[in-house]
Amino acid sequence: LSSSTPGAEQREKQYRARQGFGDHRGGVTSAHTYFYTDEAKCDQHMETFLHCIDASSGSSEDGFSAIKLTALARPQFLVRFSEVLVKWRRFFHQMAAEQGQAGWAVLDTKLEVEKLQEALANLGIASKAESQQWFTGENLGTSGTVDLLDWNSVFDSCTKLSRPLLIPNRKTGQLEPLLSRFSEEEELQMKRVLQRMDVLAKRAMEKGVRLMVDAEQSYFQPAISRLTVETQRRFNRSQPIIYNTYQCYLKEAYDNVTGDVELSRREGWHFGTKLVRGAYMEQERERAAQMGYEDPINPNYEKTNEMYHRCLDYVLEEIKHSRKASVMVASHNEDTVKFTLRRMMELGIHPSDKKVCFGQLLGMCDQITFPLGQAGFPVYKYVPYGPVNEVLPYLSRRAQENRGFMQRANRERDLLWKEVKRRLLTGNLFS
Repeated sequence: LSSSTPGAEQREKQYRARQGFGDHRGGVTSAHTYFYTDEAKCDQHMETFLHCIDASSGSSEDGFSAIKLTALARPQFLVRFSEVLVKWRRFFHQMAAEQGQAGWAVLDTKLEVEKLQEALANLGIASKAESQQWFTGENLGTSGTVDLLDWNSVFDSCTKLSRPLLIPNRKTGQLEPLLSRFSEEEELQMKRVLQRMDVLAKRAMEKGVRLMVDAEQSYFQPAISRLTVETQRRFNRSQPIIYNTYQCYLKEAYDNVTGDVELSRREGWHFGTKLVRGAYMEQERERAAQMGYEDPINPNYEKTNEMYHRCLDYVLEEIKHSRKASVMVASHNEDTVKFTLRRMMELGIHPSDKKVCFGQLLGMCDQITFPLGQAGFPVYKYVPYGPVNEVLPYLSRRAQENRGFMQRANRERDLLWKEVKRRLLTGNLFS
């Protein structure tokens, strides 16, 4: 894209398929990315996920089942789709910079339609008549401005244009495609992954299970989020069946959360989210260094904590005001749990509303899980499953990541012993 956006060319490298990273699991012990072999393997993964949904339904009420989109689609397709989405978004921010709105918050950035149409015509991207077709009242209302969500809503019609959208590269003077058209194979990939998500969402709905789409590496994530939102639009009309996951170690986490909450408001569906800190830090930083783009991860743990609490607070405010949002606080951090409980009390969100739930890994942080459950909060244990040689490194890494894990072991043991004695005294040892 044009170099008038600082670092744009450098950042775009993030969304290029790279041998050794496209289907890559090397160096990732804290989470799993699937190797792609063929479409039959994706269907096999879908069947496994269906069994998981059934198991979740049989084991508890209001259960969750987690899926990964790298198991259901070719990862190189997810990288390619992410690149297209990011190019489109970056072009919007470039236009905003030219209208004097550089660095504005996502939802505050609004382009004047007249000026935008002139810019598109001057760049030779679309004539005024063509762009008027994009910006109809049906799409945009009557505000006379276009924000990022409006711009994204134009995306589908533009990708179906018979000719590619070209923009000049300010450095080289050459015309380059803003959006390359998908090949037939890529169109087919898109169709197949949406079909698989549809099958899983329908089974989850039938079984009374909520489906969490896990977040993955940042170069897959724009595509994963977009596909998840498409599924939320269809299945979250009356309740949150589909949950998207936001990684708060990413610098853009708050923009992503606020943008999707606003979209759910405008379209009238329920916003479901799981908030995590993030599991791919070393791999993300290694890839950024090797490929020469800006590290997408927050510089330190404190900044990630701030981001987590900022995103969580925004969703809690939305729950208070609209009652059409739900959040899983997926955290082993005691300060984050205390922050959540305090804000729920201040905002008048009661545990029985079941709009806020908590999640920790099975076998970890029981000193957080037990008291939450006993106090009436919906709390879940996340159960990883798979071959031992893959699951054990994952679990050992999570234990390393939980600061002070060993120091808390004594407290956890005392709590467990207290719980055993309570059950013995009440005659409920196995309940």
